[in-house]
Amino acid sequence: MRRTTAAAALLLVPALLLTGCGSSTKADSASATTVAPVACTASPSSTPTPTSVVPGSVDSADPMPVVGGVFAKSATLATSGKPTDKLVVNTVTKGTGAVIGTGDTAITDVLVKDWTTGKTVSDSFSSKAPLVGNTSGMIPALKSAILGRAIGSRILVVAPPADAASQLAASETQSGSSGLGVGAKDTLAFVVDITGSVPSNGQASGTTAKSVPASLPVVNACGKKAATITIAKGATAPTALQTAVLVKGNGPKVASGQTIITQYTGVTWADGKVFDSSWNDGGAVSFPIGVGQVIKGWDQSLVGQTVGSRVEVVIPPSLGYGSTAQSSIPANSTLVFVVDILGAA
Repeated sequence: MRRTTAAAALLLVPALLLTGCGSSTKADSASATTVAPVACTASPSSTPTPTSVVPGSVDSADPMPVVGGVFAKSATLATSGKPTDKLVVNTVTKGTGAVIGTGDTAITDVLVKDWTTGKTVSDSFSSKAPLVGNTSGMIPALKSAILGRAIGSRILVVAPPADAASQLAASETQSGSSGLGVGAKDTLAFVVDITGSVPSNGQASGTTAKSVPASLPVVNACGKKAATITIAKGATAPTALQTAVLVKGNGPKVASGQTIITQYTGVTWADGKVFDSSWNDGGAVSFPIGVGQVIKGWDQSLVGQTVGSRVEVVIPPSLGYGSTAQSSIPANSTLVFVVDILGAA
């Protein structure tokens, strides 16, 4: 279910740091319609180890941009004179929240200004669209601003071309997009407000459901690892979308058009084999929901769920990949997913 975009280098929503564990099991009686999930103990959360700023960065330069505005609400950035040719990473306000670790999904507001042309490249404060992204895939300028720093921090970055503009320009050329209009030799200045994060091994947290439909596959999702999904031998695949909330999260409802942060595991109904799992491929991932960027079954089942929830979803071919095979997924496959919703914005 992973999706990548040409703008992923810039993509960085308040979100919850969630941990939890839950599973479902079927009753022995074939006539049972609902069963009680089996509770299990959550693994303790790990605390990321602070990481130093990337080598070569400096705390100040002459001249320095002037930063204004209110944290997480607005930002202004005034530049003048000739910029430094070194990477500048300056802490305007030091946060007191959790430290962002490698592989974590950072949640930020970002203002980007092209020092060379004086134009605003991007402003998530004005657009009211916080940015979500994994630290592992960020351009050096953003990684320097975020990695090893605490939630609640406001960071100023001045990035020479090699740390930002050249990579963004190359990304636009590769994708055929010209939306950012950044030249490969431009110096960029950033204001980055770190408003939240989800750890790479984050998992659902909430209230375990008292019962789930006995017709659904059995789910065991204890500990920070891929869920085990067991499909009864000879069971007939449903022809309509089926959804069950295994753990009810206490966060806000997911709205269409938001970016959600998830952990998930998917198997094919026919053989029960895992074809994809974020747990086995780097941890929590983010993507837009409800706008056609993922298969219809995901859009229809996850919009309206609450942040923190663990959801079991059975998706018929018509709402999955249909008659088109996808890598290890055969054509006309019914898919079963267990999805932990860790954040949304």
